[in-house]
Amino acid sequence: MVIGVSGASGLIYAVRAIKHLLAAGYSVDVVASRASHQVWLQEDGITMPTNPEQQASFWRKQADVPTAGNLRCHASGNVGATIASGSYRTQGMMVIPCSMSTVGKLAAGLSSDLLERAADVQIKEGRSLVLVPRETPLSLIHLRNLTALAEAGARIVPAIPAWYHNPQSIDDLVDFVVARALDQLDIDCVPLRRWEGGTQPCPD
Repeated sequence: MVIGVSGASGLIYAVRAIKHLLAAGYSVDVVASRASHQVWLQEDGITMPTNPEQQASFWRKQADVPTAGNLRCHASGNVGATIASGSYRTQGMMVIPCSMSTVGKLAAGLSSDLLERAADVQIKEGRSLVLVPRETPLSLIHLRNLTALAEAGARIVPAIPAWYHNPQSIDDLVDFVVARALDQLDIDCVPLRRWEGGTQPCPD
């Protein structure tokens, strides 16, 4: 699995996705955009390392998964990394959270860094690409870009939680979105109370 982390607000979504994938024993390649470093600092007062090996330790610490799975991080400027090539086999890629800047570049076929190149590879190879945009309101430009990506085969899973699973914490709300995004990749590794249907008739 490839996880792209863009500069959108809501990096907790990336942390929880990485946590559940690693805990389930998946091999995960992570690439974080340059803007995501600034968001970490603004939202949590945390400095994310730029060195890939140090960054892997950073993500494991944030996700509280010290040993499970296989995690490899890539520098955003390393467009020669494995995930930049279609010959590197993956189960798919998720960009979580996904900024509207990233959406716009992907919709236009532009690749200015490794995250965008890796996502573009998923599209050209006909592999699964899941985008988790976290923006509101959405402008007409945003909607058109998202439509273009959906037409190209990407799955769009907005970061919109539900309440029917009786969430008790912020992590529960985040995990709902992560689980629904991973559903698009046919991955079921997030404990989630799923909708079981109503038991009482609706009032007249």
